[in-house]
Amino acid sequence: MSWERIKAAPVAVLLGGNSAEREVSLQSGGTVIAALETLGCQVRPVDPADADWIAQLEGAGFVFNALHGPGGEDGVMQGALASLGLKYSGSSVLGSALAMDKQRSKQLWQGIGLSTGGFELLAADTDWAAVIARLGKVFVKPACEGSSIGMAPAANAAELEAAYRKAAAYGAVVLAEQFIDGPEYTVAILGDTALPSIRMETDNEFYDYEAKYLSDATRYHCPSDLGAADEAEAAALSLAAFRSLGCAVWGRVDLMRDRDGRFYVLEVNTIPGMTSHSLVPIAAKAAGMDIAALVRRILELSWDARVAEVKPA
Repeated sequence: MSWERIKAAPVAVLLGGNSAEREVSLQSGGTVIAALETLGCQVRPVDPADADWIAQLEGAGFVFNALHGPGGEDGVMQGALASLGLKYSGSSVLGSALAMDKQRSKQLWQGIGLSTGGFELLAADTDWAAVIARLGKVFVKPACEGSSIGMAPAANAAELEAAYRKAAAYGAVVLAEQFIDGPEYTVAILGDTALPSIRMETDNEFYDYEAKYLSDATRYHCPSDLGAADEAEAAALSLAAFRSLGCAVWGRVDLMRDRDGRFYVLEVNTIPGMTSHSLVPIAAKAAGMDIAALVRRILELSWDARVAEVKPA
């Protein structure tokens, strides 16, 4: 029923925007548009960088939000669309805002006992050597950016200060997160289901922007090298982290695994990339879904989520 209602009016695809992740969003939006056209939908690309973007939404029956980063993924656009009375894809305002904020995500996970690495907030007057003494090697990142933008490793006081200044260019809140020595995994979430995990392998020092979006040398292992019990553990931790933030519909949870086999949650992404190098489409393919089937399922789940939000108690 929801699919027929979705197809009855144009589907607007939000892409581009004004964040540092604009170029990635344009690629993600292009993938979604092609999938929707394959599904027989009326499609209307809308770039919020245009002055008249709100007017361009007139007559749309549904909005697929393919924006990444601040302004698109952090609850701002979700609130705007809700105020306009438009149904949209993905998590609602609360889940979007919490997941985008790495500081509050990690504070919440620590509070409820989910496994996540130690961290500290940084400022211009931070005692850099003292942070390194407490945490050891760290990764420094802006609290409210994605795609590894502004992120850098630091193993000593001088590197930490330089990494802070780099990250601070992307936002006032910067954190240093404890380095976890081991492989990195990601688990895509679709509805109430965790899709097969992916292990990422790169020759770069870490899984950075270049490794994510530009390099053809990055290796994606899906299904990953986890046994059944470890796969179930990674799925359970990912679903718990996702739900704890109030996230819904779809997303991606990034994990590290140390040399002792313990998993740690890094972050939750509520609008993961949908580019040719992106991870959710890889996981969906391993679960038997092509891009078009994945996009359709996201729309159906989103429609139902928005309807449920406005039902009287």
